[in-house]
Amino acid sequence: MKLSLASTKAKVGAAAAILVLSAFTYGQFKIGELIKVVGVTAAVAHFGPQMNGEINRVAHTPDGPNNYSKVVPILSGGINSRKAVGAAQVRGPKWRVSQVEAVAMIDQNLLGLRVKILIPISAKQIYKNMKPVPGVGVTGIVDISVNI
Repeated sequence: MKLSLASTKAKVGAAAAILVLSAFTYGQFKIGELIKVVGVTAAVAHFGPQMNGEINRVAHTPDGPNNYSKVVPILSGGINSRKAVGAAQVRGPKWRVSQVEAVAMIDQNLLGLRVKILIPISAKQIYKNMKPVPGVGVTGIVDISVNI
C-alpha cells in the first residue's frame, strides 16, 4: 500500500491535533505559555543580532576573535518556576558560542533562598539532552514580557 504525501501530512496533523486537545483536557498545557515560547523564540531568532549589537554597544564590549557573543532564548524550568522565557546574551570563544542554542534558567528555592541558575546549553529544549556548553558565560539578560 502506497501512501501519498498529502495523506501522510493529514495523518500527522490529525495526530498532533489529538495530542494538543488531550493536553488541554488534562490541564498540562496552557495556550498562553505556548504563545510566549513561540513568540519570544521567534523574536530572538529575528531580532537577536540587533539585540546583541545593542548590548555590545551599551556595555562597550565589541566582539573579537577570542571574545564572541550572541543572543539566544532563555528556557525556564524548576520547581514552582514561572516557565517564562526571555533572551540572554552569551559570550566566549566563537567556536563554543556557536554551539549554544539556548540558556536554561533553573529557578529553585535552596536553603530558604530563591536561586536562578543560568546555563548556556547546546539544545533548544530544557528537558531533553540538556548539555552545558563549557567556556561560555551569560553576559546580558533581555527581559521580554508577554502578557496573555
